[in-house]
Amino acid sequence: MASSSAILWITTPLLLAAFLGAWKAYTVLFDVGPLLLPPPETVAEAMVELLKGKTIYQAIQVTLYETLVGFALAAIVGVVLGIILGRARNLERVLSPFLVATQVVPKVAIVPLILLWFGFGTTSKIFMAAIIAFFVMMQNTILGIRSVDPGHRDLMRVIQAPWWKRVISLDIPSSLPYVLTGVELGIVFAITGAVVGEYLGGDEGLGALAVTMLASLRTDMLFAAVIVMTVLGFLLYTVTAAIRRFAIPWHESSGRPTSL
Repeated sequence: MASSSAILWITTPLLLAAFLGAWKAYTVLFDVGPLLLPPPETVAEAMVELLKGKTIYQAIQVTLYETLVGFALAAIVGVVLGIILGRARNLERVLSPFLVATQVVPKVAIVPLILLWFGFGTTSKIFMAAIIAFFVMMQNTILGIRSVDPGHRDLMRVIQAPWWKRVISLDIPSSLPYVLTGVELGIVFAITGAVVGEYLGGDEGLGALAVTMLASLRTDMLFAAVIVMTVLGFLLYTVTAAIRRFAIPWHESSGRPTSL
């Protein structure tokens, strides 16, 4: 029986080939102009042209920096706040409406304010990445803290462990699967926030590059830039997923088979 990884190596290229074939067939059968939907080979040529220049690498560097810094800030705030709110239910009830409000407000609507406060440089994009990513990490951390076995908490009380000892020895290890799952999701939200910020108010990064290509009617280059964004996001997600599997190999969410 083939392993799941071997199956992925077979199915992924097949699905990709089917997608490209359907894309090409659609442009031919419906006579779609290259301005609206360039065929795959045109996008491939644009990708080669894009990768030969320096602009794309500078854009990747800017977007990667904004994403990682924003993600790091979101992780620190989200995890620490999640631990505090997970242990203090009354405090969570008080702060919950305000924390939820930061997420339900459309980010596009507050971008002008963010640009006004932080300027058009990388700071505003970092803030966008952080504000979008922190909530999911905070919520997962709260869920992890709440999932700690009550019996283990009782044991800590019996041995009269100080609060910091309970957090380090019990809360953090027990909630780690939830926290790392939040980290996986957070990195995706972080790059989304950074790119959206670049789209709406920036002159650097992959988002700004895509806007430039659209303004110059280079749809093929726009598709190529979007593919680069997708690959970058996929690589970041893969790294965080690998960290989760390495950190908690014993947990079923790691995807590793367990022996009976």
